[in-house]
Amino acid sequence: MFRPILLALTLAVAGCAGQEQWKTDYTQIDPATTAGWSVRSVSVAVPETLTVSEQNVPLPNADIVWHGEAEGDRRAQVAEIMREGITAGAAGLGGKRGVTIAATVTQFHALTPQAAQLIQNFSGAGVDNISYTAQVFDARTGEALTEPQAIQAAMPSTTLDNRAEIVAHIAAVTQNWLGRGADPRVTFNRFGR
Repeated sequence: MFRPILLALTLAVAGCAGQEQWKTDYTQIDPATTAGWSVRSVSVAVPETLTVSEQNVPLPNADIVWHGEAEGDRRAQVAEIMREGITAGAAGLGGKRGVTIAATVTQFHALTPQAAQLIQNFSGAGVDNISYTAQVFDARTGEALTEPQAIQAAMPSTTLDNRAEIVAHIAAVTQNWLGRGADPRVTFNRFGR
Protein backbone atom coordinates (compact mmCIF):
# COMPACT_ATOMS: atom_id res chain seq x y z
CA MET A 1 0.00 0.00 0.00
CA PHE A 2 2.85 2.37 0.82
CA ARG A 3 4.70 1.95 -2.49
CA PRO A 4 1.82 3.07 -4.77
CA ILE A 5 1.28 6.13 -2.60
CA LEU A 6 5.02 6.88 -2.62
CA LEU A 7 5.15 6.52 -6.39
CA ALA A 8 2.14 8.77 -6.89
CA LEU A 9 3.71 11.39 -4.63
CA THR A 10 7.06 11.06 -6.40
CA LEU A 11 5.42 11.48 -9.80
CA ALA A 12 3.40 14.46 -8.61
CA VAL A 13 6.51 16.14 -7.21
CA ALA A 14 8.35 15.46 -10.47
CA GLY A 15 5.59 17.23 -12.39
CA CYS A 16 4.04 14.07 -13.81
CA ALA A 17 0.91 13.62 -11.70
CA GLY A 18 -1.07 11.77 -14.37
CA GLN A 19 -0.46 9.04 -16.85
CA GLU A 20 0.89 10.07 -20.23
CA GLN A 21 0.15 8.63 -23.62
CA TRP A 22 3.01 6.69 -25.25
CA LYS A 23 3.20 4.95 -28.58
CA THR A 24 5.08 2.83 -31.00
CA ASP A 25 4.59 4.64 -34.28
CA TYR A 26 6.19 5.05 -37.72
CA THR A 27 5.23 4.95 -41.39
CA GLN A 28 5.77 1.54 -42.93
CA ILE A 29 7.88 1.34 -46.10
CA ASP A 30 6.08 -0.25 -49.05
CA PRO A 31 6.62 -4.03 -48.82
CA ALA A 32 6.90 -4.23 -52.63
CA THR A 33 9.95 -1.97 -52.39
CA THR A 34 11.64 -3.68 -49.46
CA ALA A 35 11.16 -7.14 -51.02
CA GLY A 36 13.99 -6.25 -53.39
CA TRP A 37 16.40 -5.27 -50.61
CA SER A 38 19.01 -7.19 -48.64
CA VAL A 39 20.50 -5.40 -45.63
CA ARG A 40 24.31 -5.42 -45.72
CA SER A 41 24.97 -3.32 -42.62
CA VAL A 42 23.39 -1.27 -39.86
CA SER A 43 24.96 1.79 -38.26
CA VAL A 44 23.67 3.53 -35.16
CA ALA A 45 24.70 7.00 -34.04
CA VAL A 46 24.15 8.24 -30.50
CA PRO A 47 24.98 11.96 -30.68
CA GLU A 48 27.23 13.52 -28.05
CA THR A 49 24.60 16.26 -27.70
CA LEU A 50 22.25 13.79 -25.97
CA THR A 51 22.37 14.10 -22.20
CA VAL A 52 23.12 11.02 -20.09
CA SER A 53 22.04 10.44 -16.49
CA GLU A 54 23.33 7.93 -13.98
CA GLN A 55 21.01 9.31 -11.29
CA ASN A 56 19.03 6.66 -9.47
CA VAL A 57 15.82 8.66 -9.14
CA PRO A 58 12.36 7.78 -10.48
CA LEU A 59 12.34 10.24 -13.40
CA PRO A 60 15.79 11.61 -14.28
CA ASN A 61 15.72 14.48 -16.74
CA ALA A 62 18.02 13.20 -19.50
CA ASP A 63 17.92 11.85 -23.04
CA ILE A 64 19.73 8.62 -22.18
CA VAL A 65 18.82 6.68 -19.06
CA TRP A 66 20.04 3.09 -19.07
CA HIS A 67 20.81 1.04 -15.96
CA GLY A 68 20.23 -2.43 -17.44
CA GLU A 69 23.95 -3.16 -17.80
CA ALA A 70 27.04 -2.57 -15.69
CA GLU A 71 28.24 1.02 -15.52
CA GLY A 72 30.13 2.04 -18.61
CA ASP A 73 29.78 4.03 -21.79
CA ARG A 74 25.99 4.38 -21.95
CA ARG A 75 26.07 5.76 -25.48
CA ALA A 76 27.97 2.68 -26.69
CA GLN A 77 25.63 0.36 -24.79
CA VAL A 78 22.54 2.02 -26.28
CA ALA A 79 24.08 1.95 -29.77
CA GLU A 80 24.72 -1.79 -29.46
CA ILE A 81 21.17 -2.51 -28.24
CA MET A 82 19.74 -0.56 -31.16
CA ARG A 83 22.13 -2.15 -33.69
CA GLU A 84 21.23 -5.64 -32.49
CA GLY A 85 17.51 -4.94 -32.69
CA ILE A 86 17.58 -3.28 -36.10
CA THR A 87 19.86 -5.99 -37.52
CA ALA A 88 17.59 -8.75 -36.22
CA GLY A 89 14.50 -7.06 -37.62
CA ALA A 90 16.06 -6.59 -41.05
CA ALA A 91 17.53 -10.10 -41.27
CA GLY A 92 14.71 -11.63 -43.31
CA LEU A 93 15.10 -9.44 -46.38
CA GLY A 94 16.59 -11.44 -49.25
CA GLY A 95 16.37 -9.20 -52.31
CA LYS A 96 19.13 -8.47 -54.80
CA ARG A 97 19.74 -4.81 -53.97
CA GLY A 98 22.15 -4.39 -51.06
CA VAL A 99 21.16 -1.65 -48.65
CA THR A 100 22.38 -0.14 -45.41
CA ILE A 101 20.30 1.24 -42.57
CA ALA A 102 21.52 4.28 -40.67
CA ALA A 103 19.80 5.12 -37.39
CA THR A 104 20.29 8.04 -35.03
CA VAL A 105 19.02 7.77 -31.46
CA THR A 106 17.10 10.80 -30.22
CA GLN A 107 16.00 9.36 -26.85
CA PHE A 108 16.56 6.15 -24.90
CA HIS A 109 14.94 6.53 -21.50
CA ALA A 110 14.57 3.26 -19.58
CA LEU A 111 13.84 2.53 -15.92
CA THR A 112 16.21 3.40 -13.11
CA PRO A 113 16.66 0.91 -10.24
CA GLN A 114 14.58 3.17 -7.99
CA ALA A 115 11.77 3.42 -10.55
CA ALA A 116 11.81 -0.35 -11.10
CA GLN A 117 11.52 -0.92 -7.35
CA LEU A 118 8.70 1.60 -6.96
CA ILE A 119 6.54 0.15 -9.74
CA GLN A 120 6.70 -3.49 -8.64
CA ASN A 121 3.35 -3.13 -6.87
CA PHE A 122 1.91 -0.34 -8.99
CA SER A 123 0.25 -1.22 -12.28
CA GLY A 124 0.16 1.38 -15.01
CA ALA A 125 3.68 2.68 -14.39
CA GLY A 126 6.95 2.20 -16.19
CA VAL A 127 7.86 2.89 -19.80
CA ASP A 128 10.93 2.48 -21.96
CA ASN A 129 10.74 5.63 -24.08
CA ILE A 130 12.84 5.02 -27.19
CA SER A 131 12.89 7.21 -30.28
CA TYR A 132 15.21 7.45 -33.25
CA THR A 133 15.40 8.30 -36.93
CA ALA A 134 16.19 5.70 -39.57
CA GLN A 135 17.08 5.92 -43.23
CA VAL A 136 17.89 3.36 -45.93
CA PHE A 137 20.74 3.78 -48.45
CA ASP A 138 21.98 1.81 -51.43
CA ALA A 139 24.98 -0.14 -50.12
CA ARG A 140 26.99 0.30 -53.33
CA THR A 141 26.28 3.90 -54.35
CA GLY A 142 25.23 5.51 -51.07
CA GLU A 143 22.06 6.83 -52.71
CA ALA A 144 19.30 7.58 -50.21
CA LEU A 145 16.40 5.21 -50.86
CA THR A 146 14.17 6.70 -48.15
CA GLU A 147 13.88 9.98 -46.35
CA PRO A 148 14.98 10.00 -42.69
CA GLN A 149 11.99 8.77 -40.73
CA ALA A 150 11.17 9.40 -37.09
CA ILE A 151 10.37 6.19 -35.27
CA GLN A 152 8.78 6.12 -31.84
CA ALA A 153 9.33 2.76 -30.15
CA ALA A 154 7.98 3.23 -26.62
CA MET A 155 7.09 0.06 -24.75
CA PRO A 156 5.66 -0.73 -21.32
CA SER A 157 8.33 -1.73 -18.84
CA THR A 158 8.20 -3.24 -15.37
CA THR A 159 11.77 -4.43 -14.85
CA LEU A 160 15.25 -3.01 -14.90
CA ASP A 161 16.84 -6.07 -16.51
CA ASN A 162 14.96 -6.03 -19.81
CA ARG A 163 17.71 -5.65 -22.42
CA ALA A 164 16.50 -8.72 -24.36
CA GLU A 165 12.93 -7.38 -24.39
CA ILE A 166 14.09 -4.02 -25.76
CA VAL A 167 16.18 -5.70 -28.48
CA ALA A 168 13.17 -7.87 -29.43
CA HIS A 169 10.89 -4.82 -29.52
CA ILE A 170 13.27 -2.86 -31.77
CA ALA A 171 13.53 -5.96 -34.00
CA ALA A 172 9.71 -6.18 -34.28
CA VAL A 173 9.47 -2.45 -35.03
CA THR A 174 12.19 -2.71 -37.70
CA GLN A 175 10.68 -5.79 -39.30
CA ASN A 176 7.28 -4.14 -39.66
CA TRP A 177 8.79 -0.79 -40.68
CA LEU A 178 10.36 -2.76 -43.55
CA GLY A 179 6.94 -4.11 -44.52
CA ARG A 180 6.99 -7.53 -42.91
CA GLY A 181 5.78 -9.28 -39.78
CA ALA A 182 3.17 -8.39 -37.19
CA ASP A 183 2.38 -4.73 -36.63
CA PRO A 184 3.64 -3.64 -33.16
CA ARG A 185 2.24 -0.11 -33.39
CA VAL A 186 0.24 0.66 -30.27
CA THR A 187 -0.75 3.54 -28.03
CA PHE A 188 -0.83 3.09 -24.27
CA ASN A 189 -1.05 5.14 -21.07
CA ARG A 190 1.49 4.81 -18.27
CA PHE A 191 3.39 6.88 -15.75
CA GLY A 192 6.92 7.53 -17.02
CA ARG A 193 9.24 9.91 -18.84
